[in-house]
Amino acid sequence: MSLTPHAPYTEAPSPALTPRELETLRHIASGCTYLQAARKMGLSKHTVDAYLRRIRAKLNINSMAELTRLAISLGL
Repeated sequence: MSLTPHAPYTEAPSPALTPRELETLRHIASGCTYLQAARKMGLSKHTVDAYLRRIRAKLNINSMAELTRLAISLGL
């Protein structure tokens, strides 16, 4: 694909998040600790941590502020 001077730049689509990743993100962005999110989801806090690490890796996110901004933009 070649870019022409008149073609607008668009970002590559982000990898899709799984329903469990979205649920985890929603709980964390609403202020839950990893343990609270884990209890609500019936998981261990280590699994919640793994979901959040996956989200960060998929979307190249490095901070909780960025995770929260993502949750807000997704309407979570």
